[in-house]
Amino acid sequence: MTIPSTERIVEDLRRVVEDAELLLRDTASLAGERVDEARGRAAESLHAARDRLAMLEEEVLGKARDAAKDAERYVRDNPWQSVGLAAGIGLIIGVLTSRR
Repeated sequence: MTIPSTERIVEDLRRVVEDAELLLRDTASLAGERVDEARGRAAESLHAARDRLAMLEEEVLGKARDAAKDAERYVRDNPWQSVGLAAGIGLIIGVLTSRR
């Protein structure tokens, strides 16, 4: 799974959690055995979703930290190549932005 798709999943899961919390709040005044059962299952699912969301966020942060460490290591091992690469990227961005 790539980082952008993981970030999208985390954001989608966050929205689901917010919607579930809102639904639980809005149905709090309803009574009945079936409603209570449904609310209990929804609360359990919400708790599991929060746990999974926390794990996914930690995973994304870990991957970002690893990528930053790898980039730093590469720059330290290859300083002149890094300078050349940065200059090339800067040149390309400059050419593209000057056309607009």
